[in-house]
Amino acid sequence: MKLIAINGSPRKNWNTDSLLKEVIDGASSAGAETEMIYLYNLDFKGCKGCMACKIKNGKSLGRCNKKDDLKEVLDKVHEADVLVLGSPIYWHDVTGVMRCFIERLFFQYLNYDDHDSPLSTPKRTAMIYTMNMPSELHEENKYETLIFKKYENLMKEFFGHCETLYTTQTLFVKNYEKYHLGVFDEEFMKERHETHFSKITEKAYELGVNLIEMSDRK
Repeated sequence: MKLIAINGSPRKNWNTDSLLKEVIDGASSAGAETEMIYLYNLDFKGCKGCMACKIKNGKSLGRCNKKDDLKEVLDKVHEADVLVLGSPIYWHDVTGVMRCFIERLFFQYLNYDDHDSPLSTPKRTAMIYTMNMPSELHEENKYETLIFKKYENLMKEFFGHCETLYTTQTLFVKNYEKYHLGVFDEEFMKERHETHFSKITEKAYELGVNLIEMSDRK
């Protein structure tokens, strides 16, 4: 059983990275082989629409033909049993590199002859999001429907399954006084990190366990 975690955050050892590591630890405890891939370490771009993945009887049918750092990653994802994507929310969406990854991941599998039969293999998947904004702003901006459901539905369409885990009001930096971050209450943010974020890490660990156990029961 293999789990691949794709990290779309530029900040290692911070919020998104911490939650993905908990997922990996949970999956490992359930007996899975795991790997974390940091998109910001790779040299790649989004889909260029070359259509090589759509050529009838072509050697690249259903697979991205672009030879860059993402090629090996997409091969690993294709073979994995479980896929977890993690990203902070920047400007009301996932990060730019995650968006480029998602373009490349799904377009290769898109079947224009029969949309109900994508060229992908079924797998358990999850989406993890972190954001600094308060919960009330998250609700006001309708992230549940405009962002989370959008990607969750994509994952379900191509892989058959997806779960979503997110957290709001994450810790921005260790020292707020060093930056122009006056709208944030540093004491409150640190207290929330100690209480709320620790609960989310527990949920991330449980998610990792459950994804593997569900895959084992297929």
